[in-house]
Amino acid sequence: MSFVKMPPPPPFVARFRKLQEAEEQQARSNPFLAKALEDEKHQGHRLAVFARSIALGLVAILLPFLNMRLDVLFYEATLLMFIALGWLQYRVASVGRSRLELALILLDLSLLTLLFILPNPFLNEELPTALTYRFDNFIYFFIILAVATLAYSWRTVWAMGTWVALLWLLGFFGVTLFGHEMPELSEAAAFAFAGHDILASELDPNSTQPAVRVQEMVVFVIVAGILALKGWRSNQLLMRQANIATERANLSRYFPSSLVDVLASTEHDIGAVRTQDVAVLFSDIVGFTQFAESHSPQEVMELLRRYHAFVERAIFQNGGTLDKYLGDGVMATFGTPQTKPEDAANALKAALQLIEEAKAFNKDREANGLAAVEISIGVHYGPVILGDIGPSRRLEFAVVGDTVNVASRLEASTRELGCQCVVSEDLMRRAESSDAGIDPTRKAFLARPAITLRGRKTPIEIWTA
Repeated sequence: MSFVKMPPPPPFVARFRKLQEAEEQQARSNPFLAKALEDEKHQGHRLAVFARSIALGLVAILLPFLNMRLDVLFYEATLLMFIALGWLQYRVASVGRSRLELALILLDLSLLTLLFILPNPFLNEELPTALTYRFDNFIYFFIILAVATLAYSWRTVWAMGTWVALLWLLGFFGVTLFGHEMPELSEAAAFAFAGHDILASELDPNSTQPAVRVQEMVVFVIVAGILALKGWRSNQLLMRQANIATERANLSRYFPSSLVDVLASTEHDIGAVRTQDVAVLFSDIVGFTQFAESHSPQEVMELLRRYHAFVERAIFQNGGTLDKYLGDGVMATFGTPQTKPEDAANALKAALQLIEEAKAFNKDREANGLAAVEISIGVHYGPVILGDIGPSRRLEFAVVGDTVNVASRLEASTRELGCQCVVSEDLMRRAESSDAGIDPTRKAFLARPAITLRGRKTPIEIWTA
């Protein structure tokens, strides 16, 4: 048994399908794009149905001035039908491919074609079908096409252009082959314009004027193609905006919302390596290793999720940057990527908020019969090196330096000092000089004798809470 190998689609069709598949794949993988497309479709179609109703209503007002006869009521009734069809299309509209929606569009165009070809059933005067066909009604297709650009994708707009051309071509063959003719009118025109062949041909009531019909179809397809191209460009802009929204959402996982706006609009190279003064905060769960050994993975992950949630809240609410998660630990900075006078004060406020959040967290755990957890915090202020590090295939924005090491070891010293939080004198002094209103926060801390941190020779003065 042999199979006939189908020829590959033409390059234009293949390119068309590739664009369509790329857009659909991106919409599936990007929730922001999917939401943007859904909103655009809903708002655009709502605007389109109102525009269509108004446009056809204006045509209904215009018709009596063009034809002051009772048979015009037939066309007034059909206009109401097309307005209703527009609202029906709006009701079934959906994002992506919808066969019902496409079927209604094709029905819309088919009925409009029949309306322009078939004679008015209430017209008492007998006319050739060709004369009805060439009454210059084709221009109303442009209203439907223009409205479609507000509601449909560029692919649908292009499809409508080809559908109208095909329907009009079928109408031409239908009128030519099966239309009602009145030969005596052709003879009268030929006699009246004898010697003027062009006039006789143009004014022949039984002539479908093929050249004019071809011109209408070609121009309509050209206009549909231009509008489809414009729709494609708008779609690309929408996709780029959705990608930007995704990038901003990714940034918001690490930076407070106020800083995301700065990062998204700054003209400076954020990743450039530089040195600046920053407050660094480390937080950890005391005894997490033992907890993980004696509890199920589900319980461990639930603890981490809830712990990270209130740590993130305390950091972001005080203008900090979430630098990284270190298992059960968290590193945050205050003053990256841009410094502010109140960075040290914000870090101190965040540390105190963490202590209060931990109390509320433990109260909830104890109410549910679970053991309380203890957190430890270390905060220091000083110069750091920050910027992009790593090879080109794995860049990472990092904050490194002695200030980071000191903050980490201050956090570790809480076990020996029997406290929850240790901050350096450098951070406290900087916070006090910032005039950021830290007096209530400062009262929660107690000055302690200087301590020597592991790996450092010079003692460091500290405050604890």
